[in-house]
Amino acid sequence: MPPPRTRGTALRHRLAELRGPDVPAKALDARALAALAANPGCARRAILDGAGVNKAALASALGSPSAFGQSQFALTRGNAFEAKVKADGGAELLRLVHEKLDRSAEPPARARVPDLTATGPQGRTARTALELREAAGHPGAWTLLDHPMLALDVAGSPAYLEPDAVVVHPDGSWTVVEIKSFPLLDGSADPAKVGAAARQAAVYVLALEEVAARLDPAPRVRHRILLVCPRDFSNQPAASAVDIRKQRAVTARQLARLTRVEDIADALPEGTCFSTELPAEQLSAAVESVPATYAPECLSACELAFHCRSRSRQEGAVATLGRPVRAELGALTTVEDVLAAARGEAGDPDDPAVAALRRAAALRAEALEAACR
Repeated sequence: MPPPRTRGTALRHRLAELRGPDVPAKALDARALAALAANPGCARRAILDGAGVNKAALASALGSPSAFGQSQFALTRGNAFEAKVKADGGAELLRLVHEKLDRSAEPPARARVPDLTATGPQGRTARTALELREAAGHPGAWTLLDHPMLALDVAGSPAYLEPDAVVVHPDGSWTVVEIKSFPLLDGSADPAKVGAAARQAAVYVLALEEVAARLDPAPRVRHRILLVCPRDFSNQPAASAVDIRKQRAVTARQLARLTRVEDIADALPEGTCFSTELPAEQLSAAVESVPATYAPECLSACELAFHCRSRSRQEGAVATLGRPVRAELGALTTVEDVLAAARGEAGDPDDPAVAALRRAAALRAEALEAACR
């Protein structure tokens, strides 16, 4: 058995081959990890993300471009709002943390804001871990880490994550801060957007817990994160404490279920490559060599969703109709199988799904007959 360093080097070379010659890897972020955790059975997304393939460019090359991405205006507005929240050494941000999460602590009149500059993601990750360790040596003080870098092992491949901020409380506990540009209207925000932010923050909490586990004693990573958004239609910051224990548990469980990237890579045909420079037919064959698990939810989370939906429809897969429908139909995996079972042409009559389909078909026939009288 080769030593871990050799095995890791071989895997990196294999993943580089999958991306294509001289194609830089696209780093995994928390949003991508949250989406990956929501669909852990999709080997296609796992290997593409693990290899650092740009799925947006891949989707365009396949003729099914994604509709992802923010407008330049939205990005500029979001950056301006984040700068406002963190101005003056993060005074307003720390005030919101104190107000919403830690009223019993001394108000943050001053705070440590260490410089996290370092070379490369590995260097920034090490610098972040060092500063978190240093914060433990300043009991009773507030510390603000602006855009720290965290690492999380995902299916045997490291992912480097960059939360908006992490705050170290005077009691030594750690809080993740998410700064978003969608508004808090009358103290509440769009539930779908808050849910997405909570799932993203759950990934950061898992990564922070790995850092905390290496310290003695291990600091407490708080499971209530601070979500900072513009108040109503202004540019003034408002905040809400969000409990992400459920999202953290689900994300941890789903990430643990992911097949290791090297296992998927080993199962691929020799010479498989996802370079967008390849001819369309060859590229499509490479993508189809990895099984996908499509569901309508993918449309809001994956750049390849339109391509996978088109293929799923061509195959007549019932998964195209949604996970609940797929679960109810059991062994019937295609629309053709479902219709044949409903007509009594196929299927085990003792199968509850088949029996339900035949009963539904009989009721439909009765209804149509009555309507024609």
